[in-house]
This record gives sequence, structure tokens and C-alpha cells, in this order.
Amino acid sequence: MQVHVKDNNIDQALRVLKKKMQREGVYREMKMRRSYEKPSERRAREKAEAVRRHRKLMRKRMEREGY
Repeated sequence: MQVHVKDNNIDQALRVLKKKMQREGVYREMKMRRSYEKPSERRAREKAEAVRRHRKLMRKRMEREGY
């Protein structure tokens, strides 16, 4: 991941870097890797995330198509 520093403005470059890392999910991954997650817990979490994504997609589709 790269961030270009313009006019020696490091504060702005750091903000941009943090935003990019947040968008890519780096912080979430670091938090998850701090401790061991049992395989059953991992499956349950991934299934819950998939359900959440599907519901969000359906909600957006309903707004767009108006069913």
C-alpha cells in the first residue's frame, strides 16, 4: 500500500493511509489475529457476515427496484 506525501505534509498522508487501511480491512484483520479463533467460531462468524452482506444487498435492491 502506498501513499504519496505532497508538500512534506505528513499529517495528511497519515490520514490518507489510515483511511486506506480501514477500507481494506487491515485493522479488522489485525484485531482478529491477536487471539486464536476456534474453527467453529470462525465458521459461525463467516456465516453471520455472509447473512449480513446478503440482507444489505437485498435492502439496497428493494430500494432501487421498489418491490
